[in-house]
Amino acid sequence: MLSALRISNFAILGQLEITIEPGFTVLTGETGAGKSLLIDAIELLVGGRASSDQIRFGEEEASVEAVFEIPGGHPLLVTLREQGVMGATGNQLVVRRVITRSGRNRVYLNGVMSPVHALEVLGGTLIDIHGQHDQQSLLRPATQLEVLDAFGHLQSLRDRYQEQYREWMHLRQVRETLATKVREVAQYEEYLRFQQRELEEAALRVDEEEMLQSERRRLGAIHRLSELTAEAQASLVERGGGVLPILTVAERALGEMAKLDSMMQESVRLLSEAKVLVREVTDRLRDYASRLDADPERLAAIEDRLALIQRLKKKYGGTVEAVLETHRRIREELEHLHHADDQLSQCDHQVRERWMHVVQLADELSKKRQETARQMTHSVRQELDALKMEGAQFHIELQTSAQDDAYGVDGRDRVEFLFSANKGEPLKPLSRVASGGELSRVMLALKSALAGVDQVPVIIFDEIDAGVGGAAAGAIGRRLKALGRCHQVLCVTHLPQVASQADHHWCLEKAVMNNRTTTVVRLLKGDSREKEIARMLAGDAITKKVRATAAELISGANE
Repeated sequence: MLSALRISNFAILGQLEITIEPGFTVLTGETGAGKSLLIDAIELLVGGRASSDQIRFGEEEASVEAVFEIPGGHPLLVTLREQGVMGATGNQLVVRRVITRSGRNRVYLNGVMSPVHALEVLGGTLIDIHGQHDQQSLLRPATQLEVLDAFGHLQSLRDRYQEQYREWMHLRQVRETLATKVREVAQYEEYLRFQQRELEEAALRVDEEEMLQSERRRLGAIHRLSELTAEAQASLVERGGGVLPILTVAERALGEMAKLDSMMQESVRLLSEAKVLVREVTDRLRDYASRLDADPERLAAIEDRLALIQRLKKKYGGTVEAVLETHRRIREELEHLHHADDQLSQCDHQVRERWMHVVQLADELSKKRQETARQMTHSVRQELDALKMEGAQFHIELQTSAQDDAYGVDGRDRVEFLFSANKGEPLKPLSRVASGGELSRVMLALKSALAGVDQVPVIIFDEIDAGVGGAAAGAIGRRLKALGRCHQVLCVTHLPQVASQADHHWCLEKAVMNNRTTTVVRLLKGDSREKEIARMLAGDAITKKVRATAAELISGANE
């Protein structure tokens, strides 16, 4: 419920703060006192359009702040908790909206700055405002269908239908994907097989590229390698200037020294080992020289192979490893394509099976909606009669199609609330009702019929009594009082028959403070309330008889 409201610098509402109790509350006062302005301010909290013209003259900004106590189990709690606005256990929501002359708006939900569109979820969910020129949630066909299901307690059945419908839609998407794959499989498979043949014929190895590059470098430098080999051989074995003859001379000299001095024996051993190593190098050079033959064909083959590797790398991922991974993936995909037909057949079976469940539940939902529509139509007509609208007509039109394309997430039914204010006039969609007063009373009839199932906790009627008097006014008051047992109801009224039925009564009056006109609000009880009801009955000419009539109205309402 709406438990507190604070308004600052909103038109003539300078500083206003009220605490609102559960039940039925009326707002009364002279024309121009600011009653509808107060409703306009509340509307800002549910996404209403803001304008700098609403800011009090001489001020830079206006603000509206409200405290809501959201009933446990209300779906809005889940949304707010998912958004991080509300804790896991709390149910109090503080909404604040600030409008400035620059046109910039600020919105706070429990102190968290939020976008203006975040307020839109509150309209029709937390508060329903019914005024002369407002569009309400019950005017939308989608909402009307939800209301119909709520009236008939069909939410559980609709949830089961929606689960099957969404699963069917998902399977259809899977089936379309498979069908597309099957249609393209021949062309795609040929493309994959071309790639597979290309990669299989290439037969790349992880370390092949490095080995080929090494071999290419060797073959490209074959003449220089021959020259260096010959030079190295000459330096090692050429007599007189080669290393090996010199080592032989040195070895003989060291041998004689070792005979004279045993300390030189280790040097003799080391030099002998050096000669063995030099001879081994010499043998290797001889063998290497015998294999150093220019082979232009081999070099060309290496160049071709490296070019192939580069082309495959560029085409399949940039590295040899990526090429090999692509080859593996292609093999797996070709294997998978073989099963596409089987998968499509299996998926077709699942789609048909799921569709049977969708049709079955849609049929059941349509039949129950038809019965619910008759019951709800009867209930609303009774409420309209009770509101002294005997000539009015109301009908719930439910169109059910058997065409496959008519099925949607809510079933195959399309609902429209039809209304005519005068007997003999054609029924029209409720959204096209011209008279705001009539629309408000229809809304009251609907709200009364739906009192037990409607989850919108706060309902506001702005001048629901426009153009109404006598017995109809008393009927409206009684219906609002009854509706206040299931919802928190606020109503701006000019009729004493309505005001006398209220559980709580606030009066708005103009006052001059510091040479500025402003609106003040008073909670009326006892004598002050009786006096206000009397004013509403007779204007300024309040007599004892008028006071007695006012007291009688209040007493009768309490009884």
